[in-house]
Amino acid sequence: MIEDDVRYYALLLTATLIWGSTFVISKDIMQHVAPSFLIGMRFVPAALILAGSFVKYRSLYLVPRNIVFGCGCGLVLFIAYYFQMTGLTLTSPGKNAFLTATDCVIVPFLVWLLMRKRPTRYNIVAAICALIGIGCISLSKGISLEPGDIFSLCGAFFFALHIALVGKLARQYNIFVLTIWEFIVVGTCGMLCSILTEPIPDITTFSTIHWLEWLYLAILATTVALLFQNIAQAHILPSTAAIILTSESVFATFISVLLGIDVLTPRLVAGFVLVFLSVLIAEALPTFLNKRRTRT
Repeated sequence: MIEDDVRYYALLLTATLIWGSTFVISKDIMQHVAPSFLIGMRFVPAALILAGSFVKYRSLYLVPRNIVFGCGCGLVLFIAYYFQMTGLTLTSPGKNAFLTATDCVIVPFLVWLLMRKRPTRYNIVAAICALIGIGCISLSKGISLEPGDIFSLCGAFFFALHIALVGKLARQYNIFVLTIWEFIVVGTCGMLCSILTEPIPDITTFSTIHWLEWLYLAILATTVALLFQNIAQAHILPSTAAIILTSESVFATFISVLLGIDVLTPRLVAGFVLVFLSVLIAEALPTFLNKRRTRT
């Protein structure tokens, strides 16, 4: 644990709670617009909101290092979202959430590559435990690799790379400025990709509900949640952050149960328990064992 402050864990858990509600919303909106356009719709206003909210850092906006690293993270994040959203159009929200959450297995090894920090046995056991738990929650008929699954898995890799990069950079650079450049790049790439590769969207088909869903995605699920993640990662190890972020699938299923879309079953309960245990294994168990060794 980099800094023993529950506020940063609360920020990360809040972000996962918000994201857990977005799978069904995103799939609904993509009945009317293509993936890249939806990404642009989310990140262009998010970039404007964030840049306007943190004008006190405007002197850092054009610092070359901030631009380079912010744009680099933004490009990785755009690729991750593009694969995830494309996968979501081809598979179910539950399977998409599960496959995206496999990034928890990938992150410790990317951290090893980027930061020269070997994954601990706790990281590995926690990642496997979380993966099994998410499988219990999200999968109903096994798993088979269909086109949507492959896109979702590619998204998981790039989300893992994003977590590892933010974990490395968040403690070295101004996280607000990096996030602004991230959002600018993701929004710009989304709109450019939409113009070049997708049919012209007809947003006149949007109902009031669709516009409210878009506002939710742009303000809460993008501006607020991603900023919370980046702030938290300045104080939480990337491997631990990845485990906590798997809670996104738990919250997605929990919300579905509350709305009556899913029914609470023994397997769902087992999945919740396994994901919760994975967080304890990654965080609480090493701390507890270290304290015991110190006392003895």
